[in-house]
Amino acid sequence: MKTFVLSLFLLLAAALALPSPAAAASADGEKRYAVAATEDVWFYTGESEDARLFLIPCTYYVRVLDEGELYCTVEYQADDAPYKKVLGYCRTEQLLFVDFVPVRPYLRKQVTLTYTLPDAGGLGDAELGAVERTFAYYGERTESGQLYYYVFDGERFGYVPADLPVEYERNDDYLQAISGEGDAETEPEGSESSVGGVQIAVICILCAAAVAVAVLVMRGRKSVRNEPSDF
Repeated sequence: MKTFVLSLFLLLAAALALPSPAAAASADGEKRYAVAATEDVWFYTGESEDARLFLIPCTYYVRVLDEGELYCTVEYQADDAPYKKVLGYCRTEQLLFVDFVPVRPYLRKQVTLTYTLPDAGGLGDAELGAVERTFAYYGERTESGQLYYYVFDGERFGYVPADLPVEYERNDDYLQAISGEGDAETEPEGSESSVGGVQIAVICILCAAAVAVAVLVMRGRKSVRNEPSDF
């Protein structure tokens, strides 16, 4: 009987130790993301410091395809016009890995730049000589004191000179994940408890069985005490 009761308690402990369905789904997800939590996270074309392409906008993400000791193979952006995803690398130590799929992983921001054509012979019209171009913005870098945007024009990638850094809204979802604090109004239903419905059912069944066993044991002891003595 003691062995049976001990087995029930072991099963109860195992049920409590089972991962919740939400946690299991997160761990087995096909997509893994990492955030550029600082201003100095580079996107590289190769596994070398000489292959720097642009700085990833701070608080935005890359999709991690392969995690290496020094560099991770990553994707940035998606094939969703006017953007096209790019394949490259990031330094592993600079990335902050998360266990969720961000709602807004990539910065989607277009920039419009105005270029003035040189006046040829003083007969040109300044207004007619101004040309505007709109690009899909990926990131930026500074070389020899000049700021450049890395952009895509629908056909080609390249750098365009700029005067000021791009202003954009920043993510904060990874901060909530790190601190463990979330907005109760935005959390999915059922996320308040780490114990799933199946676990609750198993626990209830085991508790009921334990009570039944306890009742049988008490009855058995009472019957033994009430048996007539031969002396």
